[in-house]
Amino acid sequence: MKVILTEKVKALGNVGDVVNVSAGFARNFLIPNGNAVVADESNKKQHDHTQKMLAKKVSEEKATAEATAKKLGAIKLELIKKVGANGKLFGSITTAELSKELETQGVEIERRVLVLDNPIKAVGSYTVKAKLFTGVETKFTVEVKQDPTQIAELKAKAEEAQAQKEAAAAAAALAQAEGSEEVDANKELSEEEKLKQEANRILRG
Repeated sequence: MKVILTEKVKALGNVGDVVNVSAGFARNFLIPNGNAVVADESNKKQHDHTQKMLAKKVSEEKATAEATAKKLGAIKLELIKKVGANGKLFGSITTAELSKELETQGVEIERRVLVLDNPIKAVGSYTVKAKLFTGVETKFTVEVKQDPTQIAELKAKAEEAQAQKEAAAAAAALAQAEGSEEVDANKELSEEEKLKQEANRILRG
């Protein structure tokens, strides 16, 4: 069922928007609460009349949206996340999360007005579009960075692994050196034995 919103309805639309809703939702909630009127396309005069009645309210809502767009366009969200291999996030950043982050910046934006051209699944810089009102759009930047704590942990693990590798190499070199000394000692002892044998031979002769 098509209705014209006479008030801004969260998660549905702005004043003056023509939206499709269930008949029950329209008759039991929207219309009785003055949030909408039936958009009877068979009666164009009534439709046009409703739009004219809403013109002032639409203008006010549009002005508010334009002010929000100006504020939003100057915002740069920075999100700190833990990442996996190749800078990939554990999951993706949703419009709901962006909406909450914007709220912390003093800008209340419904998730439904945020548009992601591509899913945010890795560290990097992204541009997000916000369709705030009919004819009112803006963009803002989202910067996704790796958690510094995770970077420090990974660096510490890499340094530990390198230290272990160097220690193992040093131990192997030491073992090799000690083995060479033992061989040399055996060689010298063997020469002494030869001299003793030669001396004994001469004495016996």
